[in-house]
Amino acid sequence: MTIVVALVAGALIGISLGALGGGGSILAVPVLVYALDQGPAQATTGSLVVVGVTAVIGAIAAHRAGSVLLGRGVSFGLVATGGAVAGAKAAALVPEPVLLASFAALMLVVATVMVVRLFRGRHQSEQDRQRAAALDDPIITFSPTFACQCPRALKVVVAATVVGLLTGFLGVGGGFLVVPALLLALTLPMQYAAGTSLVVIAITSAAALLARAGSGISPDWALVLVLTAAAAAGAVLGTWIAAHTDTRRLTAAFAALVVAVAVATASQALPALA
Repeated sequence: MTIVVALVAGALIGISLGALGGGGSILAVPVLVYALDQGPAQATTGSLVVVGVTAVIGAIAAHRAGSVLLGRGVSFGLVATGGAVAGAKAAALVPEPVLLASFAALMLVVATVMVVRLFRGRHQSEQDRQRAAALDDPIITFSPTFACQCPRALKVVVAATVVGLLTGFLGVGGGFLVVPALLLALTLPMQYAAGTSLVVIAITSAAALLARAGSGISPDWALVLVLTAAAAAGAVLGTWIAAHTDTRRLTAAFAALVVAVAVATASQALPALA
């Protein structure tokens, strides 16, 4: 039964990551804690493996579909690694009930962001698709002469650092924040923001996982492996769904699911804080 839960939950995580560019990773910690009997510290570590590997698979599929701006994703992800390392170190100093309560609050924020995106979402025009070819141009260049789009560079640094901190602290990929950040800081069209976010998620998850190495926290790697394999398969399916389906209904359904999981997590975490 435990394996079945891991397979179903992993597939759902992967589908959301592939189709929406984020969101599914927010379920990894509650699944590991409440369905697979891992401690919060174990869960936040194991979820980084699930999210990171799934993001790599999804990014490859999205790149083949032409919806990834690799330069933007790598630069944003590298900037975010500083925050990811700091967040991972901070997580080791926080009591587990506080960690879970923080996670529940974050899930409610995630649901709100997803609903706002749902109501503001618009179909991308052909003009936007053509314009995206120039969006991977560097913000800062040194040759043949130095040039800097400094206001945009500052937005990238601030947004990437916040995303990295949350990734390291709570063991989430941060896709629900990366996508809005790419939309606002880099003005990417939605199609490219969702695909490019997977590159960022892979980099920040790897940085946070490395920062936790040697901490003595070890999840059940067999369960993590099953969850990861199912999520990776789901990510490929999710990428296909994103290319062939209007994902607004999926976003609405997933937002409702995140709210339900957030309430359940809070009901367990808040009494422990008293």
